[in-house]
Formats: sequence, structure tokens, C-alpha cells
Amino acid sequence: MKILFIGTSHGVPEANRRCSSAMLEIGDKRYFVDMGTDPMPDLITRHIHPDSVKGIFITHMHGDHTNGLPAFLELSSWYFKNTMPTVCLPEPMDKTVESLRTWMKCNQTTMKDFTFMPVKEGVFYEDDTIRVTAYRTKHIAESFSFLIEAEGKRVFFSGDLWPDGKGADFATEVLDEPLDLAVCEGGHFEATHYLPIFENCANLKALCINHYTEYFLAETIQLVDALKDKIPVCRVQDGTEIII
Repeated sequence: MKILFIGTSHGVPEANRRCSSAMLEIGDKRYFVDMGTDPMPDLITRHIHPDSVKGIFITHMHGDHTNGLPAFLELSSWYFKNTMPTVCLPEPMDKTVESLRTWMKCNQTTMKDFTFMPVKEGVFYEDDTIRVTAYRTKHIAESFSFLIEAEGKRVFFSGDLWPDGKGADFATEVLDEPLDLAVCEGGHFEATHYLPIFENCANLKALCINHYTEYFLAETIQLVDALKDKIPVCRVQDGTEIII
């Protein structure tokens, strides 16, 4: 499994950092966790055909996690006509799908019959390559973390957590078994609040801090320094690739 971080910024883009989007490459298939920036130019630049994108999983509907989705689906509707990912959206899914359809009509495009599925707690997506489990967070009314299981590996994306909770709604149950990688947001509270969760965790093999801000950068660096002698840990940048 390879993870490419296409966008790693928070609510607004920064110089050389776009909004949240991560692509998982598993065999010849690709899957996205969030699409806050349109990944189509990145796919074309890397000579990756969009037809290989089989699933898109949205943690919550804030624009910095979804603004690239309409553009990706529009180009897939009129140009890349065989690109048919399953799109998994938090509720109210039907309202979002109708909004996407209306947006495309304004652009003189008819949206294809993509498969849309609601994100719900528990296993909400599974095919012959990947299984995705959702854990509810308190970030907004409908927001989730995702556990990705594929090729015998387990990767956890925290999504955005409860800003006032200081990481309290991190789904610690994913650490009951060996976890190959945790990708944790660092934009809504000091990253050092993860220390009680991770510093003595034998089951965590590696940690990435994503979606971090300049405001909390010092605390993010402090967390990396505190854990670097225990597990591989880093701040990801746009273009960071991790092979698991």
C-alpha cells in the first residue's frame, strides 16, 4: 500500500500546501480519503489514469475536504467516461448528490450515474481490495474517522476532531490491534495532546501529522520530537509518499 498526500493544509491553502486530500494506491487501484483539492492534475502529471480510482471517502462536508470533488466528478462525467468511482458521503447524502447534479447543470454537464453510498458508523465500504470502517467524531454533526484495511495492513485517518476536545474523540479502540499508521490532524488543537495516547502505545507502528496549521506548528514539532525515538513520526507535506 502506498499513500500519496496530495493536499495537507487546513481550512485554507498555504504556500505549497493545498487542502486535504490523500490517495491510497493498492495494486492497480486508487482510493481517496477526502478531496479538498481536485486531484485530477496530479493524476495526469503522474501518468495515473483516473479509471483506476475506485473509491472516494469523505470524512465530513467542510469545503477544505470536499471542494475538489465536484471538479473531479465533472471531468469524469464528460471526458473520462469510464471513470466510475464509488463516492461515499456523510448524510444528508441525497441533498449533496442533488447539489452536485445542479452544479454540473450550471456547467452544461450531465452527471453520470456514479454510485453514491452513505458514510455510517461501522464498516460502510468493502470490495475485493479494501475495507473501510467509520468512527464518528464530534467535529460537526456528521463527521468521521476512517480505518482502512488492505493487504493485511491497517491505516487510520483521524479526520477532523472536536476542536474543544483536545483529541478526546480519537478512536482509541483502533489501537487494540497493531496499527501500521495513524494519520492525525493537527489543525484544531495542540498536537501534544496526542502524547497520552501514543507515547506508551505498543501497537502503533508509525504516525503522521496532517492538516496542521502554522498557529500550532511549535506544538506539532514538539510532538514529533517527543516520539521520534519511539516510533517513526513526521509532518507530511504535499507530495509526501509513504509505503506501508
